Amino acid sequence: MNTFSLKVIASDKVFFDGKCGIIIVPALDGEQAIMSHHEDMVIATKEGEVRFKEKEDDDWTKAVVGVGCVYISHNRVIMLVDTAERPEDIDKVRAEAALERAKEQLRQKQSIQEYHVSQASMARAMLRLKEAGKYEIN
Repeated sequence: MNTFSLKVIASDKVFFDGKCGIIIVPALDGEQAIMSHHEDMVIATKEGEVRFKEKEDDDWTKAVVGVGCVYISHNRVIMLVDTAERPEDIDKVRAEAALERAKEQLRQKQSIQEYHVSQASMARAMLRLKEAGKYEIN
């Protein structure tokens, strides 16, 4: 499998920096797969799950990411997102509290901008809970 340079940068850290064979990102119009020697472009992304493989035989590495963009140029991919975390690192209690806060904000009278921010907060919290649930240990 041919590889390319991948860097996933969140607002607070570099989540991943290394070689990659394939990455699947949550684009605005559906999932977008990127492999080596992909056409140069910029892709807007939404909240969702990112999956990538460093080598063909490896398991998928998964991450929950917030909104951002992907820049593809000369066999290098840079993904800039507001948040990035592994599903097993998600604090379920904190995510549930964030969901409740977002629901309460949506019940209150708000400006259009505040409404959209509340909707985004709720979507992010629901995604984090969904992904955290996949890795819950009972």
